[in-house]
Amino acid sequence: MAVTSSVPHWPTLDDYVHDWALVDVETSGLRPGRDRVLSLAVVTLDGQGRRTGEFSTLLNPGCDPGPVHIHGLTPARLAGAPTFEEVAPRVGELLDGRVLVAHNAQFDYDFLAHEFARARSWAPVGRRLCTLALNRLVGPGTPDFKLGTLAAHYGVEQRHAHDARDDVRVLTGVLRGSLGAAERLGLPLPLLACPPRQDYRPYVPKTPCAYRNPGPLGADGPLVQGMKVAVTGETEVSREELVARSVAAGLNMMTSVSRHTSVVVTNDPGAGSAKLRRAEAEGVRLVDEPTYLRLLADVRPGRAKGTAGQGGAEELTSGTSAPNIPAQRTTTPTAPTTTTAPMTPAADPDRPLVGRRVLVLGGTHEEAAAARTRVAGLGASAAVNLSARVTDVVVLPGGESDRRLGRIASLGLRVHDADWLRAPTPAPAREGTEDRPDTARVLVRGAVMDLPDLPGLPGHGAAWTVAATWGQHAACDVDVVAFALDAHEQVAGDEDFVFYNAPEHPDGTVRFAADGPTEQSVTVDLARLPSEVSRIAVAAAIDGTATFGDVGAVEITVTCGVGEAPTARATLDAATTERTMILAELYRRDDAWRLRAVGQGYDHALATLARDYGVDITD
Repeated sequence: MAVTSSVPHWPTLDDYVHDWALVDVETSGLRPGRDRVLSLAVVTLDGQGRRTGEFSTLLNPGCDPGPVHIHGLTPARLAGAPTFEEVAPRVGELLDGRVLVAHNAQFDYDFLAHEFARARSWAPVGRRLCTLALNRLVGPGTPDFKLGTLAAHYGVEQRHAHDARDDVRVLTGVLRGSLGAAERLGLPLPLLACPPRQDYRPYVPKTPCAYRNPGPLGADGPLVQGMKVAVTGETEVSREELVARSVAAGLNMMTSVSRHTSVVVTNDPGAGSAKLRRAEAEGVRLVDEPTYLRLLADVRPGRAKGTAGQGGAEELTSGTSAPNIPAQRTTTPTAPTTTTAPMTPAADPDRPLVGRRVLVLGGTHEEAAAARTRVAGLGASAAVNLSARVTDVVVLPGGESDRRLGRIASLGLRVHDADWLRAPTPAPAREGTEDRPDTARVLVRGAVMDLPDLPGLPGHGAAWTVAATWGQHAACDVDVVAFALDAHEQVAGDEDFVFYNAPEHPDGTVRFAADGPTEQSVTVDLARLPSEVSRIAVAAAIDGTATFGDVGAVEITVTCGVGEAPTARATLDAATTERTMILAELYRRDDAWRLRAVGQGYDHALATLARDYGVDITD
């Protein structure tokens, strides 16, 4: 597709005209709240791309500056710099009323939000735009989406990587080129609302319980390390002290009640709280505070997580179904494991569309799903949105009225009817276009692949991201979540459920990110996951009465590293009336990790799925 690498002017359509605040921060680490901002740069632009303000500074974080070999900011260089609190008014003035722009914007936004919280304020940002997410939608013909790669694509010289002032200058050119490409494609910008939040707190590490749950409390006790304990109602001993003493004794303190809860502590069993109602339904024993304190004085030793005989990773088989939920849940068939590099069309005449990207328009849900399944069978990836990576468009009955057809015609894309999928013949690349094969492996529903060791990252030493994208026309909200599960398909604690309101596991190994209105992702550091975590289940859910039949296909991409090209893709059409869907699983197999594209939907809400994994999100 002919999308040029630079544009002579900024877009003029109203949807692309905003006041911008382009931001880059260099930090002492990767975790907002724990690590600090060492330098920042802000450039403001008006709707025509004219610079209206600029500010940059080093910052004295009052802590170790971290990886000096990356950012070059030594303690000596930072010693005389101001603190963030001293520059917060100026930074807030530049951000106020503008769209914050950054490359991997959630990272920069979260760091700024925590710095403002330390300064007893909040970041005055109403909306943000991630140029990384924008370019994933645009799909330029680049080998990856790193800032330097995109800078070269859009004709911008990068002089000093990891220098905040130079990075924000480069970001200005990348924004200019990205907006121009999005305008030519007719893409709505992935602007993400950032409602003011004052609940950012400094990072306080939480130590997960080191012991496995031995089950329910017996009639006469005793308490055993690893038991899951919930407290409800007023207590004589302060709640904070009671929790601290329990954790010190090796108990797993929970904020919710499930069938796996060992005991609930309450001084008013007739109060009718949500925890008490759930305890009654699940047959969980209730004890009053004096009884609990007596038992707490003699907690018996438990079995440490990861010890033999407790269902460790060695007990998993490739045919094990990830969830263990009754009724609707069935084992997802295991497809043949794929480990080799993507084949070229010449290598497999039965898959002539390898490397191509096909957009299907129109048709009923079932017809479109069948067409996308056929696309994947022919080796191509099925797109859910128009992008510069799309090489072919299939128009099913009803697709003639799709508003994107005019844009598709002006871009000179190949348009076919449904018959083309019976025996497609890919045309050669057109002269002067950016056609290049999509190197991501295409996975069908149920397919399994080994996650490869990448050059310089042996043993899966970098974080893997599973991102979900759906149609930009969707009229309902979709929430992506993740569960860190043991070999029994259960969470060890509430912290193993990661979602929008709890976006990071306490040890930082599983993180949620919202990259746009129709893109959310879960990142997992496989090398640092506790040994007792044998599987990460990534799911999506819809709140309210809408279903995945209303949303349409969901595409997942699997990537290792920020801004890298996807390693694998899958487009999931399985759901129609369902409101919850398991998208993918990362699971241990011997000493390696595998990915399964699941695509299994359920009519019930997220709360039911969470309860079956051991989390009660309604409490």
